[in-house]
This record gives sequence, structure tokens and C-alpha cells, in this order.
Amino acid sequence: MAEHESLEFGKADFVLLDDVSMDEFMENLRIRFEKGRIYTYIGEVVVSVNPYRAMNIYGRDTIEQYKGRELYERPPHLFAIADAAYKAMKRRNKDTCIVISGESGAGKTEASKYIMQYIAAITNPHQRAEVERVKNMLLKSNCVLEAFGNAKTNRNDNSSRFGKYMDINFDFKGDPIGGHISNYLLEKSCPLTLLSSFLSFQLVKGGPESLLRSLHIQKDPAAYNYIKVGGQLKVTSTHPTVADAMKVIGFTGEEVHTVYKILATILHLVGLRIWFYVTLIENGNLVPVLAELLATKQESVEKALLYRTVATGRDVIDKQHTPQEASYGRDALAKAIYDRLFCWIVGCINDIIEVKNYDARIHGKNTVIGVLDIYGFEIFQNNSFEQFCINYCNEKLQQLFIQLVLKQEQEEYQREGIPWKHIDYFNNQIIVDLVEQQHKGIFSILDEACMNVGKVTDELFLQALNSKLAKHAHYTSRKLSPTEKCLEFDRDFRIRHYAGDVTYSVVGFIDKNKDTLFQDFKRLLYNSSNPVLKAMWPEGKLSITEVTKRPLTAGTLFKTSMISLVENLASKEPYYVRCIKPNDVKSPLLFEQERCRHQVEYLGLLENVRVRRAGFAYRQTYPRFLQRYKMISQFTWPNHDLPSDREAVKRLLQGCGFEHDVAYGKTKVFIRTPRTLFTLEEQRAEMVKRIVLFLQKVWRGALARMRYRRMRAALIIIRVYRRYKVKSYIREVNRRFKNVRTMKDHGKHVKWPMPPKVLRRFEELQFNVFLVFSLRWWAWTLIRSLSPEDVLQVRAKVAALESLKGHRADLGLQRAWEGNYMVSEGNPETASSFTLVSSDLQRKDKFMRVLFSSNVRKINRFHKCEDRAVLITDRHLYKMDPLKQYRPMKSIPLYNVTGVSVSPGKDQLVVFHTKDSRDLIVCLQGMVPAGESRVGELVGALLSHFKRCAESVRSVCICRMFTTQRHLYHICTLFYHESHASCRYESCLTRRHLPLLF
Repeated sequence: MAEHESLEFGKADFVLLDDVSMDEFMENLRIRFEKGRIYTYIGEVVVSVNPYRAMNIYGRDTIEQYKGRELYERPPHLFAIADAAYKAMKRRNKDTCIVISGESGAGKTEASKYIMQYIAAITNPHQRAEVERVKNMLLKSNCVLEAFGNAKTNRNDNSSRFGKYMDINFDFKGDPIGGHISNYLLEKSCPLTLLSSFLSFQLVKGGPESLLRSLHIQKDPAAYNYIKVGGQLKVTSTHPTVADAMKVIGFTGEEVHTVYKILATILHLVGLRIWFYVTLIENGNLVPVLAELLATKQESVEKALLYRTVATGRDVIDKQHTPQEASYGRDALAKAIYDRLFCWIVGCINDIIEVKNYDARIHGKNTVIGVLDIYGFEIFQNNSFEQFCINYCNEKLQQLFIQLVLKQEQEEYQREGIPWKHIDYFNNQIIVDLVEQQHKGIFSILDEACMNVGKVTDELFLQALNSKLAKHAHYTSRKLSPTEKCLEFDRDFRIRHYAGDVTYSVVGFIDKNKDTLFQDFKRLLYNSSNPVLKAMWPEGKLSITEVTKRPLTAGTLFKTSMISLVENLASKEPYYVRCIKPNDVKSPLLFEQERCRHQVEYLGLLENVRVRRAGFAYRQTYPRFLQRYKMISQFTWPNHDLPSDREAVKRLLQGCGFEHDVAYGKTKVFIRTPRTLFTLEEQRAEMVKRIVLFLQKVWRGALARMRYRRMRAALIIIRVYRRYKVKSYIREVNRRFKNVRTMKDHGKHVKWPMPPKVLRRFEELQFNVFLVFSLRWWAWTLIRSLSPEDVLQVRAKVAALESLKGHRADLGLQRAWEGNYMVSEGNPETASSFTLVSSDLQRKDKFMRVLFSSNVRKINRFHKCEDRAVLITDRHLYKMDPLKQYRPMKSIPLYNVTGVSVSPGKDQLVVFHTKDSRDLIVCLQGMVPAGESRVGELVGALLSHFKRCAESVRSVCICRMFTTQRHLYHICTLFYHESHASCRYESCLTRRHLPLLF
């Protein structure tokens, strides 16, 4: 059964109806139509209801859904039938056919186009150019045949007025390589009635102005009675589409122009009333136009229209037509020209698309898919010869349909070993015999009437029918049934068809069956200088006196073609599309119950359901049945361990309690009632929910594990990558700084490498550490190469920089620190005196080294400034008098010095703080060069010494001077005490010192 459709849309297969009755059938059909489901199955038959609206179910996505699928796997669709026919042809190497039937307006032509579209879409996957060309020509042929064979009728805007059977040939790979088209019973009277008009005339109407002028055609369609249909014709220009299609197929420009000329000839022939005909010819207005279009002489055209050439023995005479005969000849010529034109177009298409140079021994077997699009059963107010032939055709096809369906059912039962049960059905062979039986059928009686000598009328034909068919159960007339008031005497007869009773009017039967065309017209057209037109009338070459056989009648030709068609279809594996017209007003919403019921009856759909349901409503192969329903039983889910699928299906159905409603064939299981199948479907739907939940759980768990594994893998990759980047970074750092010891600048020019993002913060910390250690290393490297004296000097400079940086502008770091300036800068006499004194002090006080010496200006407590000298050794601070040979005036042990204060200005003021508060205040002077700053050297020498001797002096505080109005406002000293880590401010000078500094 079709999948993916719930019961709210009705049953997708009529075989599954609970009760096989007309009411149940119609209700299911109505529900599906109203729900937008226009296709329904009857086994392997598709029932199609015309939706009268565009539906988005024929696109490429839909084609892919049905490609390669079985019928039951997807909802009912034309594509499913087309794919089934294609698979049978390709897989089993069998010729197949698709028979599309239904009444006018039911959608047969559209169905055939969609089937062709599907076959074209699924073939030629490798896009071979020749195959694409063949496919394109096959599709374009539909457009051309529609333009010349379809007409607007009261019941259908695009009604097919001919039967079409197309064979599509495929190579062994399943690609189309050609085709052949057969046409049946073109309704030639269409150009001569106001009930329909061929789209080809609209084609002329839609042509360009230059074309219309060359054809002497007026732009206004109202000028031609046979183009306007009751004044309601909707004219649409299809000229560009058809012209392009004819060009693609292979028609030459000359051939296409000849087609237009023939159409224009018909319009000019039949466009005027007959009682104006002779007058018009006498005036000469029409004859030149016809002669130009037909490429003949004007005199020949006029003679053929007004006279008939008759041969009596050796004598040849010209007999003038009566107005009635002239009118008949005109109409017969118009019909014959159009019929020959249509047959010529079909023949040209066949010549182009037929398979050429194909050898089965080389290329493999040539298989065929046939598509039959033929008129459906017709019952009109006035049913004539055309309806009689069409309904006979449908009788033949219905007979074939029933026989093939029964045959297929019986063969399947026999193959599977299931007992066959005889099925009673309406056998319409009796109606087929009524029409076609030799010597007794209606066609034979009609031919006999046409061959009688003398004047034969339709009334005489009806009398012959009454006399020969009086006892037939399916034939009646007013003479045989006088109480039938709806039948007219000498006009009507009725046949009881399988689809219902149809009343036919015999008016025109004789003329339409004879299909007489005067030989003068044939000779006229054969003698045309147009080679295309000449080739359409080969019989015109016969001389006037030449005796020929009587041509076959239209009825006999149609009967022969139908017998041949049925034999052709019977040799193929058939697939069926039954089309239904839901209403007569072309509404997409209206479902006329009685209208549809009538079509269901004459299409034999309910009978088809009964045939299909005669034994078992549903059958399926064991593997596919098991695949669909195995989740119902614990013995078959997820996989069974039984000897065969047949045993597994038995166990499944026994577990459900259905063993009495099924039969087991060799390869298929047969289910008798639809209720059993629906119960299986309900159980399956319930289990599917549970399975889906289980699968969702498993799948979600799998997804979570996949996500976890991906995240874990990502973290591992990130970790490894980071480790790699760190190692690369460290290697790069190592490479850059590897040889810094041998560099002249000890690696100062080396740039620090750019770290990866993961090391940005680490790099900042590392760089700070690097700066500390690298600077120390650089300092150590430099200091290591210095002499002991230079080392002491460097340490003193470092101490001065640490204590005074930012407080004094010039610390004297760029020059060499001499330390003992009294010896190095003084004159020899002065230096000698100072040296002698310092030597005596060294012997006396046992100092080891002179830290600093310099001339100073000392300020005493009496506000008096005097020149003095300062000598600082590693034990004492000496104040000396340079005027008395540098005699020591004061000696202060260094351990009594508690601090040193200096000023930030250029005055080089230095204050030595002592424990007894007798501070020494001096200003350094006598520098060479003048103004050289030596405060930093003094401070650095003292700090370096104290650090080396581990004394308690922790820092040197800075005296900051803030002056206003030339008065020293405040001097403070900041120093640390050993007893605690906090700091405090104390006065560095007593009040008595303030005036002395000014």
C-alpha cells in the first residue's frame, strides 16, 4: 500500500475499501479530491481526477522521490506508474505500455505530457548529446501535434480530436534512441463546425503581420466563422512556441510556410456562406487567392470548384455542380486537405525520430514503452459517426483491460500456488461483436449500404440495422421499441454500451463513412507546383479514364486500426491511467457526485476493484512485507533467525492472530481483507513511535559522545599545539641569546621574540625577570673585567644612583671618580702638605683607604664662612685647615655619623649629621673644572663604604629647600632607625643654623 499518507486523506488504494460498493468508492474519491490528493491506486492502476489548478507535485524534487521506487513506497502518482513501466522495460527486458483513458476534459493529454516529462528526466544520466536530441524531439512533437490535433470544445479548452499512440524506443542501457507515432481518427469535421476550432487556426491568428499579409489573412478572427466558437473563443498566440518546436524537430522553413498556406486555404474555402459561393467565383475575388496558396492555375481551381469531370466509357464530360454539390465538394476538400496535412506532419515527425541504423546483434535488444492517449467514452446531445467510432474504441480497450487484468491475476495466483476462484464480470465482447463482426456488425452493414447502387440515404441504413439486429439485446430503435419516446423515427438508434446507453443519430453516417472526395480535387492538388503539397496527393496522378479499386471506407479503416492497436497493446505489459472529470464548470473545488459516478461506471473502475479483490485484497513479497512489519513481533525484530523469510512472516502473522485471513504463496503473502492490513498498519505505527524514541535516545547519546570525543580531541590538539608553540618559542629564545657572551655588546641588540598568545602574560613576567637578571648579568660581566679600584668606583656610583636618582640633575656618573681630589687637583706644594698630614693620620688612626677629599666652604655657628678641607677615610671624617698646612681641626669617627643631607640645587651643600647633634655643614668648592658636581661622588663613596662595612646607616635623605623671600623655610631629613622599619621626619639643622645658610 502507498506509504506516507494517513487515513484522513482517504484510502490511497481502492482495493483496501472495507466494502466494495459504489457509495464507498465515490466517498473515498471525493475525500481525496477535496484533500488535494488527485491520484489513487486500484492495485497497479492509477485513477486521476482533474484538479483544474496548478499543483506543485511535478518538479525535480518529486521526480527524485519516485525514481527507482516501488509503487507502494510512495503516495499514488503518475510518476509511480511511469517508473514501474520503465523498470519493467529495463530490468526484465519487456515491452510495456501505458494506456491513458477518460472522457474529454479529464486530463488525459496533461497526464501523457507528465509521463513523457518523467521518462525524459530519469534517462540519459551521462548526458549524451544524441540521446538529449532524441528526448527533445519527442517532447517537442507533443507541442506540434497538440497545435494541429487539439481543439476548443464546449467541454474542454484543449480537447484532443484524435487518438495518439507513441512508441518510445530504448537501447540496452535504458536511454531513448527514437520513437514512432500512430494517430487514429482525426475528427475532420472540426474545421467545419462551430463547436470546436483547431489551435492551428489560432496559430495563424498569432502569426506576424508579414505572414498574415502573404496568406491574405485578416487580423480580426471574427471574419472567419470557423475560428470563433460561439463568440467565446479565447485566442492565444502559440505561434512562436509551435514554430520553435517544428524547427527543433527538423521541419524546413519552406515546409513550415507550406503548412501556413494550407491552413489559410481552408480558412478561405470555408469562410463564406455557400449561397455566395458561385457569385464570388464569378467575381474572381477568391479564385486568385486559392490558386496562389495552392500553387496551381486559376482556371484549374475554378473548374474543380464548379465542375466535376465524369468518364463514361471513352467519353469524358464536365458536369456542372448544383449549389448543394458545390457546397459538399467545398467541405469535402477542406476536410481532406486538413486530414492529409495532419497525416503528413505525423509522417514527417516519424521520419525524423524513428530509430536508424540499429542492429540488435551489435547494440542489444531494442525495447519499447508505448503511451496511448486516446479519446474517452463520449455521450453528447447529438451523437454521430465520430462518437460511434470513439465509443467502439473504448469498448475494445475496456475488453482488453478486463482480459489483461484477469489474466494477470490468474497468472499470479498460478505462479504462487494459490487456488484460483472464478470471477463473474461483465464481458463486453458481445458489444464489440455488435460493432465489428463480419457481415453482421454495424460497420459491415454500413459498408454494404455505402456500396449499394443508386441513391443511398441514412434512413435506408437505419432500416438495414433494424432488420438485421432486431433480436440483439444491446440494440434498439424507435421502430423496435415504439414506447421509447426519446428515439426519433428513421433517425435514432441506441446501443447499450458497458458504460451506459447511448443514442446515435444516423444523419451523416453514409457521407462520413464514404468520406468521398471528387477526383478533380485530387488531380488539382497533385498538379501543384509546391512539392510538399504534391507529395500529399499521390493518387492524383491517375488518369481520368483509369479504373481503380473502391477505396476502403472510414469505418473499415478505423476498425482495422483498432484491431491492430489492441493486438499491439496485448503484446506488451500494460499499465493504466484512468482519468476522471470532477465537474463541467472547470472548478477546482466542485465535485459533482453524479457526474463522477457516471464516469466511474463507464470506466469500469468498480469492476476493476472487484476483480482485484476477488481473492485477496493485498499481496506482497516476503522480504518487503517483513521489512515493513517486522517490528511488530519479537521473533522478527530486529532480525529473525528462522530458516526463511516465509517462516518469519508466518510466525509474525500467527502472533497477531491473522493466520486464518492469509495465504502463503511461493514468493508472496496474500491478505484477504483490508481490515487485517489496517490492523497491521496500526500496530506498526504504534511500534514506530517507540522505535523512533529509542533511536532518538541512542542517536542523542551517540551525538553527545561524538561531541565529547571532538571536544576532547580538540583539547588534546590545543594542548599539544600550545606545548609545541611554547617549545618553539623557548627554542627561538635560546637560539637568539645563545651566543651573547661572545658578542661585543653582550646581546643588547638582540630583540626579544614575539611570543604566542598563550604565553603573552607569561612573557610579560618572563621579560621582567629577564631584564633583572640580564642587567645583573651584563653588570657582572662588565664588573668582572674591571680592576679592584674600578669595582669600588662602580659600586659607589650605583649607590649614589639608587639614593639620589630623580632628586639631583647631575650626579657626575659620566666621569671617573678620583675620590682624593686634594692630591690629584692641588698644586704640588699643597698636595705634598696634604699627603704628609694624611700619612700621619693613617699611622695614628690606622685607616686603610681614603674615601673622599675636597676643598669646602664651612659655615660655623657664628655665621662666618671659612675655607676648609674635608678628608673622609674608612674610619674618620676630618675637617682640615688649608691655611695651616692642612692641620686637622676636627675628627669625627664615622660610626658617629648618623646621616648625610644634600641639597637638590647647584650649591653642593652637604650636611653631616652626628649623634651629638654637632652637624657639619659644608659646601664643596675648588672643583676643576669649575662647577663640577661632586655631591653624588661623596654620597656614593660613603654609602658604598657603609654597605661594605655593614653599618647601620640605611639611606641618605634628601634636603629639599623651599625658599620664599630669600629665607630658608624648612629643611628636613628622612632616615631609617635600626629599631623599627617606620620612618619619621626630624629637623636636620637647629634654628641657629638657618641664618648661616643664607
